[in-house]
This record gives sequence, C-alpha cells and structure tokens, in this order.
Amino acid sequence: MLNQLLFMLLMAPPAQNGGKGSTLISFLPLLLIIVVFYFFFIRPQVKKTKDAKKFRESLKKGDKIVTIGGIHGKIVEVQETTFSIEVANEVWIRIEKSAVATGAGETIEKKS
Repeated sequence: MLNQLLFMLLMAPPAQNGGKGSTLISFLPLLLIIVVFYFFFIRPQVKKTKDAKKFRESLKKGDKIVTIGGIHGKIVEVQETTFSIEVANEVWIRIEKSAVATGAGETIEKKS
C-alpha cells in the first residue's frame, strides 16, 4: 500500500499554476511519510538500542543472564568488554557484553 501511494505521488502531474506553493504541496505527502517513518520505526529502534546498552552496563557480579544464543548463566567476573559466566558447577565461559540478551529474571516474569 505504501509503495502504491509513493508511486502515485511521484507520477502525479505537476501543478499548472507554477507557483512555489504548489511545489511545497506536491512534496508535503513525501515529507509526511518521512516523518511517520521516523516516529514509528527509527526513533523506537534507537530507544531500544540505548535501553539494551544501559541494561548491559548495569549488570554486575551475581546477576543471572541469558545470552543471545540461549545460554543461561550467572556472572562471576566483569571485565571491560566481557563477562565470565558460570553455566554449570565450576564451568565458566567468557562472553562479550553485547551477547547478553536479557536477565534471567526478566524471562521468568515474561512467561507468567
């Protein structure tokens, strides 16, 4: 539907009076589409990215997490760009901070 609307706007014949107002009016729908895209797609994605970064920076030793690969573990050591997590008794792995999807508590709350 959006493609059809954009096609109709681009293929519309130019106004015959040739005034500056008609040029502005012909570009107004295109500007409106850009504004809608910004507020409904771009802005929420930027906010989501900022929230995820803030969440990852707030994690500390002892927090339970789930990685983007689905590995559940508990943070045992925090480095500058990585975490060491314990996934089983005395089994540690090191992951990048960007690989953390959610806190384990958040996944439990979402299910109930």
